[in-house]
Amino acid sequence: MERAIEAAGASRSAQTFATADDAFQQWVVPEIEVMLRVANSLTRDPGEAEDLVQDALIRAYRAIEGFDGRYPRAWLLTIVRNTHLNRVRKRRPELLDDPDQDIDRLSRQGTASSVEDDVVGGTLDAVVDAALRELPAKHRQVLELVDMDGLNYQEAALVLGVPVGTVMSRLHRARKSMKRRLDRAGLTPRRRVQ
Repeated sequence: MERAIEAAGASRSAQTFATADDAFQQWVVPEIEVMLRVANSLTRDPGEAEDLVQDALIRAYRAIEGFDGRYPRAWLLTIVRNTHLNRVRKRRPELLDDPDQDIDRLSRQGTASSVEDDVVGGTLDAVVDAALRELPAKHRQVLELVDMDGLNYQEAALVLGVPVGTVMSRLHRARKSMKRRLDRAGLTPRRRVQ
């Protein structure tokens, strides 16, 4: 009886898409924008991010027939993360296998000023940018992935290769640090005393 249920489920899944191209269109194409935002957070270089997403898309296409269709975003972001780490390791083989250390090192590398940084002015932008730069890389990355890129805790955890609780803890610390910095600069609303 169980085999019949499994076979029925497998045949429904196989019949859902006539080709790998159909599955790719259904599961992967809608997530490309999210993949690019995450890649930008990981590489801090738009050109490098596009290359990373392209490599990840090729890997996803090759593996699409083995994908069960559950949680496509998490599956794709894991591919982006692993592709990124593999690319970095090829360039810098001395990096250890600890993803937290890899991510910290990568974040410290990408600190070059961009045209946007030069154009965007104002006190708030300057303070926020400075506060972001002062955050430890692992806290900054979580803040960027969740608050800027719109990933949920589970997705950010998959991208970073850490438990969800670690994401929540790092995000709390990052937000608290950012608030303190904005408070010191006088850029947060003051509570009225009644």
